Amino acid sequence: MLRGRTRAANLAICARVDDPVALFDAWYAEAKASEPNDPNAMALATADARGRPSARMVLLKGHGADGFVFYTNREGRKAEDLSANPHAALMFHWKSLRRQVRIEGAVSLATDAESDAYFASRGRDSQLGAWASDQSRPLDARATFEARVEARRAEFEGRDVPRPPFWGGYRVTPDTIEFWRDRAARLHERRRFTRAGTGWTEGLLYP
Repeated sequence: MLRGRTRAANLAICARVDDPVALFDAWYAEAKASEPNDPNAMALATADARGRPSARMVLLKGHGADGFVFYTNREGRKAEDLSANPHAALMFHWKSLRRQVRIEGAVSLATDAESDAYFASRGRDSQLGAWASDQSRPLDARATFEARVEARRAEFEGRDVPRPPFWGGYRVTPDTIEFWRDRAARLHERRRFTRAGTGWTEGLLYP
């Protein structure tokens, strides 16, 4: 082992070339060590029933061989899109590393147990905000939202805040995962993994 090499760098070297999840783990570990804010931030792109796209930033809250998980209000714009068209694209951009990862695949609901466990781990104000927000719906004034938060605070005073029935997780199960690395003169490196049965095939793309 070379001296001074970080654990994340060792993971990147050891990650099997035919295992994109292991490679993502290695890159993600490096990003958590180098990104100044929110290394788990990812762009989520969806499309509605008419094919009209929409994108926004969300936070990765779990990942593994079965997919990449985020949590949100299940009555907002992204949820409406996913109900009509249960496919999505994710993109991580780690500027400190000059790398990005693109993921595309089918979307399914996380289990109630997963959603309950994650909701219980959130800060209390975030839990109250989930109850108070009619996500993506018009809001007449900021004061209205703040008043709704305070009303929920009074409602749940002295007890745990339960998960709202309209709030939970989604899992993106990837069909493709692409790893992009910056190179001089825009001669970038792009490695794309495509699901093949229970495994993956790998190929390169022109930059």
